[in-house]
Amino acid sequence: MNSSYSAQNIQVLKGLEAVRKRPGMYIGTTGIDGLHHLVFEVVDNSIDEAMAIDPAVGKGYCDKILVVLEGNDVVRVEDNGRGIPVDIHPGEGVSALELVMTRLHAGGKFDKKSYKVSGGLHGVGVSVVNALSEWCEVFVHINGKVHTQRYHIGIPDGPARDAGTTDRRGTVVRFKADASIFETTTYNFDALSNRLRELAFLNKGLQITIRDERLSTPKVHEFKFEGGVKSFVEYLNENKTVLYKEPVFIEGSRDDVEVECAIQYNDGFNEIMFSFVNDINTREGGTHLVGFKSALTRILNEYLKKSKQAKKLDESLSGDDVREGLTAVLSVKVPNPQFEGQTKGKLGNSEVKGIVESLIGEHLELYFDQYPEVINNILEKSVLAARARIAARQARDATRRKNAMDSAGLPGKLADCSEKDPALCELFIVEGDSAGGSAKMGRNRQYQAILSLFGKMLNVEKTRIEKVVTNEKLQPIIASIGAGCGGEFNVAKIRYHKIIIMADADVDGSHIRTLLLTFFYRYMTDLIEKGHVYLAMPPLYKISYEKKSFFAYDDAEKDRILSASGKDPEKVSVQRYKGLGEMNAEELADTTMDPAQRNIIQVHLDDTVEAERIFTTLMGEVVAPRREFIEENALAVTNLDV
Repeated sequence: MNSSYSAQNIQVLKGLEAVRKRPGMYIGTTGIDGLHHLVFEVVDNSIDEAMAIDPAVGKGYCDKILVVLEGNDVVRVEDNGRGIPVDIHPGEGVSALELVMTRLHAGGKFDKKSYKVSGGLHGVGVSVVNALSEWCEVFVHINGKVHTQRYHIGIPDGPARDAGTTDRRGTVVRFKADASIFETTTYNFDALSNRLRELAFLNKGLQITIRDERLSTPKVHEFKFEGGVKSFVEYLNENKTVLYKEPVFIEGSRDDVEVECAIQYNDGFNEIMFSFVNDINTREGGTHLVGFKSALTRILNEYLKKSKQAKKLDESLSGDDVREGLTAVLSVKVPNPQFEGQTKGKLGNSEVKGIVESLIGEHLELYFDQYPEVINNILEKSVLAARARIAARQARDATRRKNAMDSAGLPGKLADCSEKDPALCELFIVEGDSAGGSAKMGRNRQYQAILSLFGKMLNVEKTRIEKVVTNEKLQPIIASIGAGCGGEFNVAKIRYHKIIIMADADVDGSHIRTLLLTFFYRYMTDLIEKGHVYLAMPPLYKISYEKKSFFAYDDAEKDRILSASGKDPEKVSVQRYKGLGEMNAEELADTTMDPAQRNIIQVHLDDTVEAERIFTTLMGEVVAPRREFIEENALAVTNLDV
């Protein structure tokens, strides 16, 4: 064996080779999310043109963006911005267009003259798209001329060339993702549309259109919101009962940091809070969000001291109290943002906290002084939330004292596993005592735990947390998972890394699944975000033939089994399972629990905005939007039982 290690072992990746060698380092994944990332990298360049202010007119250079899904997995992105520069770069001897498209860390975002703020901070965006595309072509409309250049796997076919005259301006990028790199090259229209809608909310007055030309009749979504984040909040609260009609809108700048915020309360019990930095969704928050929360809590406590509501509470309002029923969108533009982690999920700039806190605080005081009825409604709701929080705390303390007297502190309905490493453990939440009994007999006791449920559980969308933590159906789930609930939930403490909902394949089973998912989404959100929640897929049919059994998970699979050659139709028996309890322990284990044979679906939270709207629509108090949703989607249902 030759173990020598010398200069010849060092591989030098030139140009964009590194991107193709390790695509995950640049776009996170080669799955569908990575594929969509290519589109957003190109769109981000157009968004930067929209955020860059033309001093002559006082608005962005770009006010229209078009995204087209063409046939054969080709994407086209057009904008009416200034166009990528095409003149020869003095230091490199090639056109600026070629530099931008073929070199990492080449772009106009580093000198802070072309772009004061930008989302694509690393300067690798469009060059990475080029590197990971089978082919890519760019058309730049600038100074009355069209310039174009075409590339294959990131390498130019030739220098940028003059392609005629034009009366338009802007950039057109067309590309075809490389099928040898990506797991799929089929784009999801709705996923792209949802993100583009979000970008339109964050850039008021910007028109973003997405058109799907893969269909015989093209599908088109067009977004333009003159209200910006205010329109965003109204959209999020569309199916909720609000405490006051117009969202509080806050806008201001200080030390080159621009702040935009909209706030509106509803009569629900959940907080909806979205924060952005330079149009990047900061899902993990950061200093800007800390500043916002501090200002809101401080201002409401100051007004509480002067109100009649103060007599109803013996302590100050907490942050959770003042955010119950709050829908808010905070968007800040920061010239030199410092993000924590590769995902840009958390802002780290310490100075932004003070800027946001002072701006939000000043504007809220002015607004509440002008509209005393609004602050009175908010305080009344916040005080009720505080009293509910205190009641919930007392209920949790009582539960802990009770559990302390129990040697295990686990619910009696739980049949636990012997394995102690959570990463290796699975918890099946099973509907019904009968199915629970079969599951207990059929499980692998080493790593599979069973928790049986009975009857319909609480719809948490319609109640406060004190009712949740004391609910007899939910308490066993909270105790079994072992990581707390609501604001106290800590995903690092979960006792099982796979939590599998196993319910009947009928309407009642679907309702149970939806109620459980609503609970996890509202009170254990990280459980879903970290990928710990799964849905079991039990078979719908058992087909018996000559002492052999076959299981079908849908009608198509049943038909395939029945049509298999050599079967005598008169000797075939088909059983349609009405519930899990009809399966014996061995059948349930083989079809639904054995990792080598079962079908389970991992629950993802890809779009928090749409998830919020759907849970509100389906599980909330207002009936009309639910009826409308059912009417619109009824024809799309292929199997109601599943």
